[in-house]
Amino acid sequence: MAPRAKAAKAARKSSARSLRILVVSGPNLNRLGKREPHIYGSTTLSQIHTELAKSAAERGAAVDCRQSNHEGDLIDWIGAAEDDGFAAILLNPGAFTHTSYALYDAVKGSSLPTVELHLSNPDAREEFRRESKIAPACLGRIAGFGAASYGIALRAVLDRLLGEST
Repeated sequence: MAPRAKAAKAARKSSARSLRILVVSGPNLNRLGKREPHIYGSTTLSQIHTELAKSAAERGAAVDCRQSNHEGDLIDWIGAAEDDGFAAILLNPGAFTHTSYALYDAVKGSSLPTVELHLSNPDAREEFRRESKIAPACLGRIAGFGAASYGIALRAVLDRLLGEST
């Protein structure tokens, strides 16, 4: 690697150390590994969080992973994220995806880039799951890759934050 490219890579890695990503998972995701494994897989949310922490650390970043079955918790976490020093949000809103204007408002009101993510592909499921109330307020959406959706979303947002993608 050329010296200039090596220096640029080191600078990006150094700035990543200060990057904290908030990972928010909504209702019923605490049941991963047990709930409908034919749809959501057998990986638990705890296992997903462990892998995310490793992936973030490899890039010099950190994740703070949270889950709640209560919409107000998710709204509070998103609303406080910037003040709490987070650089971005990964959001799996679960079933709130299709119903929550309040989560839409929280994401839209946040100045942080937010990636909506889903384990399954909502567009390939029941009709009511095909509309996200939250997606229009998000930077992007990752869906259909099972537990890997979280890691893909993390890589995408870190690439964006570190200027490694367009």
